Amino acid sequence: MSETATPESRAELPAQSPPVDPAETAAATNKAAAPGRLSWWHGDGGEGAKRNLGLIAVLVVLVVIGAATRSDLYSNPDWVWDNTLTILKLASVVGVVTVGMTFVIIGGGIDLSVGAIVALAGVWCTTVATQSYGAGGMIFSALVVGLAVGLVNGVLISYGRLVPFIATLAMLVAARGLAAEISDKQTQVSNNTFINGIAANKLLGIPLLVYILAAVVAAGWVLLNRTTFGRRTVAVGGNPEAARLAGINVRRHTVLLYALSGLCCGIAAIMLTAQANSAQAAMANLYELDAIAAAIIGGTLLSGGRGTIVGSLLGVIIFSTITNLFAINGLSTEAQNMVKGGIIVAAVLVQQVQFRSLTQFLGRNRATTA
Repeated sequence: MSETATPESRAELPAQSPPVDPAETAAATNKAAAPGRLSWWHGDGGEGAKRNLGLIAVLVVLVVIGAATRSDLYSNPDWVWDNTLTILKLASVVGVVTVGMTFVIIGGGIDLSVGAIVALAGVWCTTVATQSYGAGGMIFSALVVGLAVGLVNGVLISYGRLVPFIATLAMLVAARGLAAEISDKQTQVSNNTFINGIAANKLLGIPLLVYILAAVVAAGWVLLNRTTFGRRTVAVGGNPEAARLAGINVRRHTVLLYALSGLCCGIAAIMLTAQANSAQAAMANLYELDAIAAAIIGGTLLSGGRGTIVGSLLGVIIFSTITNLFAINGLSTEAQNMVKGGIIVAAVLVQQVQFRSLTQFLGRNRATTA
């Protein structure tokens, strides 16, 4: 038996919607979608882009300072082009080392031995025995030495449970000592014309060293942003325990990160040997500090989990530009180092402020949701 609709039941029925204007619907949809188009810029995705734009602005300021202090030089277009190539060439070796360092720091580690690895690989590949195998033997030797030392660092840290700072500091001392033992504390001259030509030769007016830097940076960018290895690196650096629970072999990945850093050092050893036409145990001194500083300036978080290859490259170029600016103005190296130290401190302070603000913001969001 069917029920008869009562006035109360009629009142419970939903009211009929008014006619909808398609034009108003489209306008409302576009208005709602507009903020979404900017969400990338205001979110985490745009953070790196904004930081890189800031670094480019710093480079522009440095160029303006150079033009103001040495207008006689900057008024010559040929000199400006040659000086730009000089800056890029100066940044090339440290830039390659910085790519490997960026991966290590994003993965939650640190590598203080990169300069010593460059020296050891350079000395090893310029011994008389190695040079007898030609350019191929020298390049192979440098890459294998760098890779092997990086693997030792990774194994000590991952499976030996050593703190990265201590393990790589010990490797810094050991690698320098081994390089001095191999070279007998003497400068070893490179007699290979192909290796020496890497720094001397140009392609389309641009030094080969700049092409090598561009190739390493491009490979590093793809590896970090377009591969599973890069995503795992960010995950391991952000939260190792969560990465482990997600199925990532954190120990093995850490070994691979330090091996990658060592491989970059091997490439840098060939480049630096080509520049000096020689190698010695004292070469690449303090490269570890330059690489760490460039990565920090580029936005790589010291605690891990965040960083960009492009930002690190811009950090290297900024330091090279500062060095060049001091050189053309006849200023001392001591003043240059003080400026670099101030920039590093400022960059770390900015990172801390940003991290603190982000933490507070996330905390407020959790409280609001609760």
